[in-house]
Amino acid sequence: MRAVIVVPGDVDAPSGGNVYDRRLRAGLGASAGELRVPGTWPRPDAASRQGLARDLAALPDGAVVLLDGLVACGVPEVVVPHADRLRLAVLVHLPLADETGLPPHVAADLDTRERAVLRAARAVVATSPWARRRLVDHHGLEPGRVHAVPPGTDPAPLAPGGDGASRLLCVASLTPRKGHDLLVEALAAVAHLPWTCALVGPLDHDPGHVARLRRDIGRHGLADRVHLEGPRTGAALDAAYAGADLAVLPSRAETYGMVVAEALARGVPVLATAAGAVPDTLGRDPEGGVPGLLVPPDDPGALAAALRRWLVEPALRSRLRASARLRRGALPGWDETSRAMAAVLDSLQEDAR
Repeated sequence: MRAVIVVPGDVDAPSGGNVYDRRLRAGLGASAGELRVPGTWPRPDAASRQGLARDLAALPDGAVVLLDGLVACGVPEVVVPHADRLRLAVLVHLPLADETGLPPHVAADLDTRERAVLRAARAVVATSPWARRRLVDHHGLEPGRVHAVPPGTDPAPLAPGGDGASRLLCVASLTPRKGHDLLVEALAAVAHLPWTCALVGPLDHDPGHVARLRRDIGRHGLADRVHLEGPRTGAALDAAYAGADLAVLPSRAETYGMVVAEALARGVPVLATAAGAVPDTLGRDPEGGVPGLLVPPDDPGALAAALRRWLVEPALRSRLRASARLRRGALPGWDETSRAMAAVLDSLQEDAR
């Protein structure tokens, strides 16, 4: 199997989708090449669309091509004309219309464009069984063409944490979908209790949203307790997890929730919204316990109540920490992700014979 993986030009920037793309490319090794395409995907300018069109046109007939959905799904006029000539698979990290804060007409347009691309592709890859079901139902896809290939997780040492309770960590790009505004409101409701919260993630994806967050933090008098630390990778990200007592993910939508698995790999319990695939990613430990707390999405009151329980109930903390440590041994690795994706791409290659 020799495939070409088409990824955004900024694939080295911190994000869950980019991590998936990079680790997949490394896992497939010599069996796959990489094509990086610059542009403000999924809504690129004319030059970026033309560049992608040239790149696809240069590929030989029958080539197996895995396109990151962020690149492919917004430009059916570029991708669909190659669907008969190339053996296309599309990897959907997040359905385009699910990004929070889009004007309705933009979301509807992106949804229509995505449907055209996914229906033309020979295979569609989702990042969880939940996301697979949603794509099949929402876009009317043939179930046999849609595959679930979840992200892997690297083994990691147990996090020592802080005092066992008060050091909260949220790892996510600061965008409306990730729900930091809900978290700030919830934290304000438990301001009488001891805690600090580090928000780790890129600050440049939605500057207006970040500015509103800073105002909300100041309005609630939390500037000395809620810290916007920007993106971290490598050893710096490992250190952030190592110092955390509780990981928090207040997302409005998630197709997997990689940071949930990253926290569990270190034995850190998770407080998250039950958005999309997050409950499945959180999962259960081998003894049946849940290694965290789940609350409804878009409900700062429920988030505050869960935070209060975590902060004032030592027995709850002990139970969740023990469950998280049990859960860490059952997380899938990136080798499983690579094998599953290789099987999808091999099936397309077999079709060419």
